[in-house]
Amino acid sequence: MIQYRRILDLHFKGTSQRTISSSVGHSRQTVSDVVIKANHLGLVELTDEMTNQWLAEFLFPEKEAIAKGYFPVDWEVVHRELQKKNMTLKLLHYEYAQCARDSKKIPYAYRTFCRHYGKYAKKYKLTMPIRRKPGEIMEVDWAGDKLSIKDRNTGEKLPIYIFVATLPYSQLFYAEGFFNMTSQSWLMAHIHAFEYFNGVAEVLVPDNLKTGVNKALRGEPILNEAYRDLANYYGATIVPARVKSPKDKPSVEGSVGYISRQIIASLRYYQCFSLDDLNSKILEEVDKLND
Repeated sequence: MIQYRRILDLHFKGTSQRTISSSVGHSRQTVSDVVIKANHLGLVELTDEMTNQWLAEFLFPEKEAIAKGYFPVDWEVVHRELQKKNMTLKLLHYEYAQCARDSKKIPYAYRTFCRHYGKYAKKYKLTMPIRRKPGEIMEVDWAGDKLSIKDRNTGEKLPIYIFVATLPYSQLFYAEGFFNMTSQSWLMAHIHAFEYFNGVAEVLVPDNLKTGVNKALRGEPILNEAYRDLANYYGATIVPARVKSPKDKPSVEGSVGYISRQIIASLRYYQCFSLDDLNSKILEEVDKLND
């Protein structure tokens, strides 16, 4: 078998292809094919999981399929087709199986087809751009960092939690401070965000925090009843992000970081004694950044 890992290990160390060929005992053409394919696929370093068999399937999947008697799949084409509207892996597998039978070859079973595509997507660490529509989604979350105000009587610092809402299409965002992260604060924050945006999004995408979701079951999370009532009243739908899946709400995650740098950090020494005063300052900064 071709020593893919050894060839690439030497190549990444700057060894010439002539020397690699002599070292591994393969022809210079074979070495050149492996290096060219690796460069084409953007492979720049080796990790522990990249065994020789892994690299064989990664660099030349069509050879592996043919060797096992299966009709090969062009995964680049599959991924490109999958980005089209209404396209599914089920349909692509059906078309692939038809081509295989027409060529009198053995097609992969659907589950195997999906598993191989999953490996392909993971290897490339591919992402697919999500087409947003104006007013379709509002992503919401609490910022991890906090601000504070001083108690007039004791001089004690009171922590202020920052609510953030973002419209993914326009990237407009809203922020407001609260004394706590209770359900009441959460609902009031939504209402103020609707007022700020002058409208209600069709879909609300919160994290799986207790103020919005009672239980984060896979596929069917149990929503907080008051939160559900608010959504029903405004004619919106709540679709919580999956647990530990920040990419499900990338816009608000980005806005949280942006607000932490541009607003929370800049107001860290701002002295005030009332929440209304602090929120006026936050809103002033929000308007400035949105503009």
